[in-house]
Amino acid sequence: MKDQGNCRIAFKRERPKKMDKSRILLTGATGFVGPRLLKALRKSIFCDAEIFVWTYGPDSAASSDPLNIDIRCRDAVFESIASIKPTHIIHLAAQSHVPTSFSQPELTWDINVKGSLHLFEAVKKYVPTAGILYISSSEVYGSSFQTGKPVTETALLQPQNPYAASKAATDLMAGQYGAQGMKIIRMRPFNHVGPGQSEDFVISSFAAQIARIEKGQQPAIIHVGNLDASRDFLSVDDVVQAYLVALQKLSELPAGLVLNICSGVPRKIKDILDSLISYASCPIDIEIDPKRIRPSDTPIATGANSAAKHYLAWQPQIKFETTLLQILNDWRRKVGGKR
Repeated sequence: MKDQGNCRIAFKRERPKKMDKSRILLTGATGFVGPRLLKALRKSIFCDAEIFVWTYGPDSAASSDPLNIDIRCRDAVFESIASIKPTHIIHLAAQSHVPTSFSQPELTWDINVKGSLHLFEAVKKYVPTAGILYISSSEVYGSSFQTGKPVTETALLQPQNPYAASKAATDLMAGQYGAQGMKIIRMRPFNHVGPGQSEDFVISSFAAQIARIEKGQQPAIIHVGNLDASRDFLSVDDVVQAYLVALQKLSELPAGLVLNICSGVPRKIKDILDSLISYASCPIDIEIDPKRIRPSDTPIATGANSAAKHYLAWQPQIKFETTLLQILNDWRRKVGGKR
């Protein structure tokens, strides 16, 4: 641990029993996807690799385990990369909550754009041959979804909120570094869901409310936003598998490659809610909450995954209904409700 001005410089290293020449850095390891990806890495062909984990929390300095990196701090990022010298990087770290991006746009851009710039520049300086998976977002397409057709990776980036704009800017920046010779692959995951996701996201919000209703912790009414929108959902475990395959194939993939990670199937929010309610143990009513409706909602947002199939031989494997039940049962356990 080292302090440099207001920047806290540290990194956490996870050591498997065996080592090989791979040194993998995972940023954003404490989010929804990070812990699953870390677990999957240890069971993959990278099980003998040395794995480094960047975590960050504003209160971490006061915790019993304060090892963290704030990617907004250039010195912290540069010192850590110089020390670790990773061969592979999966860059997940981001401020990904859309409502927060509206209320705190400067924070969102500092983390998502400036933080990524620090990482790319540090890699260019200390380990220019390292391979990077930059985890972008389907939100970058924005208004391009207005056609109602599945978007391909060549669709215009027309973001409609501060989070999406920051991810689009970083996506383009990653492409620029790729054009300069750095090994960067851009992954654009669509809506991935699963147990453990925050109630800030629609399906988890529905499931949490159902679990509380079953337990008698709230009236038998689910408060919802726009139910007419259709989105491309897939299991977070399918997304993790796509990242693993891309990491394994990094050396053979073209630098700057963009890959949609999606199901290719639009699902109406109302149909998802109806499915979840059908699993409930009691009758439930629905009530529209204007606060839950986004100002820039898009009727249909779905992607084409032919490039991922071609380059990664990947496609979703987990049934959507299975994922819905996993999410609902996870919330039932959390609230002490019916399993």
